[in-house]
Amino acid sequence: MRTTAVIALVLAFSSGALDPAGSSLLYRAAIAAPAQKPNIIFILTDDLDARTIEAMPKLKALLIDRGVTFANFFVSYALCCPSRASILRGQYAHNTGVLGNRPPAGGFETFHDLGREASTVATWLKAAGYRTGYFGKYLNGYPLRVEPTYVPPGWDEWNSPVTNSAYRMFNYRMNENGKIVSYGSRPEDYITDVLARKTVDFIRRGGQPFFIHLATYAPHGPATPAPRHADLFAGARAPRGPSFNEADVGDKPGWLQNRPQLIPQQIARLDVLYQRRLQSLQAVDDLIASVVDTLRATGELQRTYVFFSSDNGFHLGEHRLPAGKNTAYEEDIHVPLIVIGPGVPAARSVEHLAVNVDLAPTWAELAGAAAPSFVDGRSLLPLLEPPPPPADRWRQSFLVEHFTEQRRAGDIDPEPPDEPAVPPQIAARAVPTLAALRTRTYVYVEYATGDRELYDLVRDPLELQNISGTASRSLLSALATRLAALRRCSGAACRSIEDMSVPRP
Repeated sequence: MRTTAVIALVLAFSSGALDPAGSSLLYRAAIAAPAQKPNIIFILTDDLDARTIEAMPKLKALLIDRGVTFANFFVSYALCCPSRASILRGQYAHNTGVLGNRPPAGGFETFHDLGREASTVATWLKAAGYRTGYFGKYLNGYPLRVEPTYVPPGWDEWNSPVTNSAYRMFNYRMNENGKIVSYGSRPEDYITDVLARKTVDFIRRGGQPFFIHLATYAPHGPATPAPRHADLFAGARAPRGPSFNEADVGDKPGWLQNRPQLIPQQIARLDVLYQRRLQSLQAVDDLIASVVDTLRATGELQRTYVFFSSDNGFHLGEHRLPAGKNTAYEEDIHVPLIVIGPGVPAARSVEHLAVNVDLAPTWAELAGAAAPSFVDGRSLLPLLEPPPPPADRWRQSFLVEHFTEQRRAGDIDPEPPDEPAVPPQIAARAVPTLAALRTRTYVYVEYATGDRELYDLVRDPLELQNISGTASRSLLSALATRLAALRRCSGAACRSIEDMSVPRP
């Protein structure tokens, strides 16, 4: 029976008869037979908020129009290294132990010293028979305090720039399978294009099934565009919604209340950065086309899942904030997730809450690998099979975290600032340690300073009116209790708490 099913499935794939929205039965047959395990590609951008993907036409044509868009996909920590650690392990930051971008409680050094690399999605899938490849930005600070040629466990092929040399897209050094290779300032050295070529080569060399983690530096600041895109988007301006340079922040927490409105020079810098972000994303768009075209040319497209997302979102002037992330506001935690693959419906959007901690267990289930019990997230496969479960039988809330980072004397900054021209007195006003509860209808935030925020996202999606001072005591108590439970959760307990119904404001 299995042999017959597999032969029929192979013929369907090779003949092109399997529609992208093929039945769940065919999909299950594909992953049930070892010879037909699907390939998995994850394309991870850097600092890409959910709204800016509108400037990527190839992403729309090749992924959005052919797959599922997660309209409510979020990161649990709006900062590069904690988010990337959560993606690799399927855990909230309080369980990975990576609480920032730099030691002593964050960065690559912390992830490595805690032994977290011994069990990641790479080791799980390699044990399940996958050929694994990593291309691009790893964890912030890599490979400080280890050998420059260090390759983490689980990766068969490794191509990752060392320290923070690649943020400017040129003149960087890359660890290529244990050999340090230098790149210069020629157009062909542009890092996004280099990563695209290496990924294409990995696919063409065959050896299935494979798992690819492809992490670009774009559109992170300074967002240097490829030379061929340097003249695009002339005159583009940062979005000017009602929360841009917010007129009244008297309801906001103390760290934000005392910020002056942005002055014209600051706004002009935001516009320049926004234009460069759009420009730098065009090479990512080209990368997506190269990957999809190669999959099609090699006959692998119809048995490959492609995931596209970002490590965190980005604010550009909202609530008087200069360029950056780290908050629990929607601009920072709401990021894109688009998926294509066998059995995935075309041009469909799902509204269910999904989080970056869900990615690793999703890939594990696709690969037929057992995710460890420490995983906090859940597989998203039920949302990729039509029809998805009712929203009220899915996650109802999730945790957002942020921890104020300590700086040690002599440490190298693991990530350049997004906007170097920010005045020191503004840059010093760091976002305090916070924990937030995000549901389908609101966000509740507690700060270490004692401040609180509560926004009704149905009535106030731009988070202009903090109602924590007027909401009922019973509502605030219920939210605080749920948040406290999530801050302590681990493994299956996180999922159980997330699934519980939540009060409405």
